[in-house]
Amino acid sequence: MAVACGDSQVMTGSSEGDVEEQEGNKDDQENSQEYMQEVSDENNGTAKPCCGEETEANGESNNLLEKALKEAQRLGSREDPEIQDPSDVSKPLLDMFVAIIKSHVPIRSQQIGEPEFSHDQKMSILLDLYNSKPLIFLERFRKVLKEEHLLCFSHLSGDYTADFYFKEICKASQKKVNHTRVRNKRYAALQQLISAGEYFSDKEMRQRDPLMYEHYVGQYQSEEEIMSQNSRDLAQANSLSDVLLDSCQEQIIQRKLEVQRELEENCEEEEEDSAEEEDSELQSDEERTVDSEEKDLMREEFLTRMYQSFLDGKDKNFDYR
Repeated sequence: MAVACGDSQVMTGSSEGDVEEQEGNKDDQENSQEYMQEVSDENNGTAKPCCGEETEANGESNNLLEKALKEAQRLGSREDPEIQDPSDVSKPLLDMFVAIIKSHVPIRSQQIGEPEFSHDQKMSILLDLYNSKPLIFLERFRKVLKEEHLLCFSHLSGDYTADFYFKEICKASQKKVNHTRVRNKRYAALQQLISAGEYFSDKEMRQRDPLMYEHYVGQYQSEEEIMSQNSRDLAQANSLSDVLLDSCQEQIIQRKLEVQRELEENCEEEEEDSAEEEDSELQSDEERTVDSEEKDLMREEFLTRMYQSFLDGKDKNFDYR
């Protein structure tokens, strides 16, 4: 019995040892599988970081995102560029920006359908471009800049490119000043001539441009109006020599009118279709009658064209000096 009992005990102990050995083998297998999975993750770059490494990676990602957002803001969005505070901008610089905006030149390229930049956005774009790339600013807006605006670019003096644009702006500004001075001088002379009455009388204007006079005034005059004008001309003549002079002048006007018509016909022959349309319009003008109100409008148009011709310096017989 003791032996049997001992055998039973030995058999029982042997069974418990087998169970413990099996559990140990199972743990070793699980540990081996975990190790192989870690090696595989490292090779594939998918290893799970520890808590400290994960926090550091997230911080780097946030820093990169923040830098990207700042760069996007620096470059400026087309729809909503960053508005900078212009309170620190000097008055000469502010005046230059306002002059550029009022000139309606494109501040920055936009696609079709995009909303137009507001005044503050335009100021911000100009300020950013001036601070970051002054030479590009100078090149882009040089045609609307004036000589007094060059004070804003004094820090670029000595740069070859900047000096080139400085000379170009000064030259253009001087040309505009001279053009304005000439126009003002001619306008003052125009007012004096209008007040005097002689230079812009029907007789004088008809001599200078008989074709235009015929088109706007002469063809609409009635026989009575023509006879009345001839009577006034005769009454103003003081002697027979004046009458002969007026007769010679009329012949000159008629020859000049013929030359102008020939030139006009030659120009029309280059475009036959348009010539036919214009001929039909002229014929209809000759056939139709106009009322007094329309005559006044045509005369007003004729005077406006004659005034503009004088201001443009096209009156060849007038001394503009």
